Amino acid sequence: MPKGTIRRLMDRGYGFIKTEEEEDLFFHRNDVEGVEFASLSEGQEVEFEKGQGRDGRPQAVKVKLAQPK
Repeated sequence: MPKGTIRRLMDRGYGFIKTEEEEDLFFHRNDVEGVEFASLSEGQEVEFEKGQGRDGRPQAVKVKLAQPK
């Protein structure tokens, strides 16, 4: 499962993840699993799957906090 870091969170219920490949991926609060969107903070490491948004662009789905090593 790819990993990344939460780069930015928006009050409207979405954010952006900076991937290990230096790509920014959009994610929506409905795609967060295991924790509430409001409990996330910028800089946290997350795991996700790549999916496709309604507009056809890549998007992070099944977003969850990364397990500590």
